[in-house]
Amino acid sequence: MGTIRQGDSIAKRSSASLPSENSNEKSDAPSPKALRQYLQRFPQASVLVIGDLILDHYVMGRVSRISPEAPVPVVHVDSESLRLGGAANVFNNILALGGKADLCGVIGSDESGRLLMKELGNKRSSRGGVLIDHDRPTTRKSRVIAHNQQIVRYDIEGRSELKATLRQKILRYVESRIRELSCVVVSDYAKGVVSQALMSEITRLAALRKVPVIVDPKVEHFSYYKGVTVLTPNHLEAAQASGLHGDGDQTIDEAGAMIRQRLGCRSVLITRGEKGMSLYEGDGTSWHLPTKARQVYDVTGAGDTVIGTLALALSAGASIKTGAIMANYAAGIVVGMVGTATVSPKQLSEAFGDE
Repeated sequence: MGTIRQGDSIAKRSSASLPSENSNEKSDAPSPKALRQYLQRFPQASVLVIGDLILDHYVMGRVSRISPEAPVPVVHVDSESLRLGGAANVFNNILALGGKADLCGVIGSDESGRLLMKELGNKRSSRGGVLIDHDRPTTRKSRVIAHNQQIVRYDIEGRSELKATLRQKILRYVESRIRELSCVVVSDYAKGVVSQALMSEITRLAALRKVPVIVDPKVEHFSYYKGVTVLTPNHLEAAQASGLHGDGDQTIDEAGAMIRQRLGCRSVLITRGEKGMSLYEGDGTSWHLPTKARQVYDVTGAGDTVIGTLALALSAGASIKTGAIMANYAAGIVVGMVGTATVSPKQLSEAFGDE
């Protein structure tokens, strides 16, 4: 596990048609021209996103007084909106960047499930991957925001592991699609979809076809991710999973190397908020990418943008390092927006700057 799929048409043509990633003589980073050429190949990608589907509910308003009933702000509601969250947001980010994607997960037989399906609309090429579990609610996160500040969040969710029958349906769907995929993304929000049994089979199926597997992890499930291509924890998850404390460079370096070695991943990409990202590769090299964000309004969903962009970059034949650079630019854009958001190819291309 861990090699880019050489049999895939995207990866196969990359070395012949793209300039060297070291073509910028002033730096070992790829030039803006090289990054744009990878971006132009995103529409040829075919990514399957597996994980926890979430309906994000936003209540936007203003605060002008404190409640006489309790010391809490009274929010005068101006608007409400529903957006795709969790694995559904990763899927949406891939589509927004021009890639082809399919989605695999579980919803409940409730109003939130119907609303989530409505938000998906006709974006999915196939409907076989989204299953209904009559014994759990659809995960819904409601955020109350006033003056661009989150006041409170309340969640409706079930966290129990999927029944074996549902897990087998997911695996059969993955098996039916694996031949045509350029990448598999696992978006784990610890809501029950991702289990050790599911991950073991996904990595086995992907390894047979040399399809890279990228995982956005949860700390309590780190042992599940052995042998994946890239793991993308944030700095808090990385420190906690490795038993270390702090978010300084030395701590994160130790955590990245420890996680990569323990799980046998090809690479670990740690997102670090305002400090950017740090990439740790199998040969012992590491790269530190400073943030590209000009202003941070909301980090909600930024990890979904990172993993979606990275999946498309690997599908386009980019190295993991180049994919991380492209994902870093994308994250810098999305944190400047309020709520879960997506990035367009035009926005990403402009972020790369001039030659």
